[in-house]
Amino acid sequence: MTGFFAVSEAVAQALAERRPVVALETTLVTHGLPAPEGVEAALELEREVASRGAVPATIGVLDGKLRVGLERADLERLAAGGGGGAGPTELRGGPPGGAGPAPAIARTAVASERRAAKLSLGNLAAVLASGEPGSTTVAATLFAAARVGIQVFATGGIGGVHRGASETGDVSTDLVALARFPVAVVCAGAKAVLDLEKTVEMLETLGVPVLGHGTDEFPAFYRRSSGLPVDRRYDVLRDLAVAVRAHFALGLGTGVVIGNPIPAEHEMPLELYEGSLATALADARRLGVRGREVTPYLLERLRELTASGSVFSNRALLVHNARVAAGLATAIAEGAP
Repeated sequence: MTGFFAVSEAVAQALAERRPVVALETTLVTHGLPAPEGVEAALELEREVASRGAVPATIGVLDGKLRVGLERADLERLAAGGGGGAGPTELRGGPPGGAGPAPAIARTAVASERRAAKLSLGNLAAVLASGEPGSTTVAATLFAAARVGIQVFATGGIGGVHRGASETGDVSTDLVALARFPVAVVCAGAKAVLDLEKTVEMLETLGVPVLGHGTDEFPAFYRRSSGLPVDRRYDVLRDLAVAVRAHFALGLGTGVVIGNPIPAEHEMPLELYEGSLATALADARRLGVRGREVTPYLLERLRELTASGSVFSNRALLVHNARVAAGLATAIAEGAP
């Protein structure tokens, strides 16, 4: 590894002893949840992983280092540097009803002032070189996890093919990272705002297996099913671990997506989900929100439209994914030669 990495003592020792470790991202701290819920959620995920016998490794960028294994103070620094989740007025230039679009440049400037950088593969090196703080997306977390030897990563949902991508070309770098870095990602499918059918098709094209934990269908983030089949269903974590180990042992070079549906009691009602999503997507198109701002804008808009119901579901699926990831990491470690 280069001098850009800083691995905490707890994570380094666990990896050296081949104990289970679960990577966690930090975009939820700066972009995914409103302040101060981002830091609280990150700490909750760490506790969930630790309670299941695995070592949490939350990843972010501070002081010119890609840090694997952040402390609470580090998370608070990231949140403070970014000002937490962006507010509705700043992003839309108006009240929740959205009287009119704000200039894209103005929205971007406000977001940049209030947030730590949202790091993917394309801007990671530049931010590291600058010494500025940054939170890791799925793609950047996959990269860091693979480089230090972490095999399992828990997140809310992966990025994928955006709606209207045939016109815009907007496809998340998360898919590129999944095709390059051999890490198993436990998630509630892809983020709700994406084109799920095209995302699953792209994963197949890239040679990334999609395995279901207790499901025959690719999860739809806030909803348990999408109607899209997974490659194979596993109801026992030990059996899933065998499949993941086999994939890595073959040297295929790609990651593995583990679809883990949101618990039924936390699933968002279908009517609320579909209506709120349609409104959020229409607002984003009207305002010309693009690039890295699309997902955080839509998630924030969904939070407003669902009276924070999306945050309730989001927290629940994050914890559930962390729980399953810890169990998977443990099963992989126990079966390792």
